[in-house]
Amino acid sequence: MASEVEEQIPVREEFFLCGGVETKIIKCGPWTNLFEKQDVSKPKQLIFIIPGNPGYSAFYVPFAKALYTLMKSRFPVWIISHAGFSVTPKDKKVLAAPQEESNAQKIEDVYGLNGQIEHKIAFLRAHVPKDVKLILIGHSVGTYMTLHVMKRVPELPVAHAFLLFPTIERMSESPNGKFATPFLCQFRYLLYATSYLLFKPCPEVIKSFIIQKLMGQMNIKLELPLTDILQPFCLANAAYLGSQEMVQIVKRDDDIIKEFLPKLKFYYGKTDGWCPVKYYEDMKKDFPEGNIYLCEKGIPHAFVLDFSQEMATIVAEWINNRPPRK
Repeated sequence: MASEVEEQIPVREEFFLCGGVETKIIKCGPWTNLFEKQDVSKPKQLIFIIPGNPGYSAFYVPFAKALYTLMKSRFPVWIISHAGFSVTPKDKKVLAAPQEESNAQKIEDVYGLNGQIEHKIAFLRAHVPKDVKLILIGHSVGTYMTLHVMKRVPELPVAHAFLLFPTIERMSESPNGKFATPFLCQFRYLLYATSYLLFKPCPEVIKSFIIQKLMGQMNIKLELPLTDILQPFCLANAAYLGSQEMVQIVKRDDDIIKEFLPKLKFYYGKTDGWCPVKYYEDMKKDFPEGNIYLCEKGIPHAFVLDFSQEMATIVAEWINNRPPRK
């Protein structure tokens, strides 16, 4: 029955110019423009998801739909792609933003970590009215971006921020980071060259076939096309952002956490190679009054691949001011 309900949920992808970069937004729910009167009543809150890396937004659709259903279809759930992680298809138009403020203005080093944060700020300013409260959900490096969006624009009407598997410190020292750092920082140019040689001349139909086979082997069903994952331009930007994560996300910014602690909820994994249990224990020690949880359900860091419903249930309980069930 639940799957039948989710089938009926309106989900669409739209493309906008944001910070000078064409950006894909996946919108779950009937709302398209929060500034205009529509057939449905204007929502009081927007659930806004900032993905990880390489967190292509299409992977988050099952999570968004599950969350939308659990919230009784009251609020839109939007997923933003990172700058440079999507290419507008030829049959799609780049739409005008409701508010043009900072929308077309170029952001310096927009594909880097700092630029990606400014990219999210530019979108929120141009697309979300000031009277619509924000529920921010950051995943992996999206948690770092979420915290810094809140720091840089404290006037944003953020009601809650949920930080899932937070990579907000010591990334290069984590088990996965020790492997990824030399690869991303020293060999990413080899990745660039290889991806351009392999995929640039490759027809889109072949890319789609490869992706379908890969997703099928991983038992992942995608509702929206994911050809971006084999676009050399997108791969290069994902690797570039990853290299900056390893170098720049070092010391946890306790000042941000202290400032916004009542609005924050952290969710750590028990077997997470990017933010190990030691990081959770340090957080609990330094912020004993904080809402900091350790997963008891075996949910992995990349929860969007197989645990979207479980994660959505936890977040919905948080939004409804209930502690997550163990």
